[in-house]
Amino acid sequence: MTTKILALTDTLGNLFVLLPGHRFDTVGVAPLIDGIGFDGLIADKAFDSNQIVADLNERGAKVVISQHPRRKAALPLDSEIYK
Repeated sequence: MTTKILALTDTLGNLFVLLPGHRFDTVGVAPLIDGIGFDGLIADKAFDSNQIVADLNERGAKVVISQHPRRKAALPLDSEIYK
């Protein structure tokens, strides 16, 4: 059993979509953002995957994801937005 959830909100925190958490959080991201236009994604290091970053870059969305310590090449992170 997990206590994590995945939620899609607007900038005011209004809930659009709610999905259950998974052992690997990244499996819920694709269905969560499929067909939805947005300008950026803020997430913790559990969501730091090359696939998610590539998808966000293709969409032209700002990537604000804390990086996993195993990432070989650091990606830029806007620490003010992440806070």
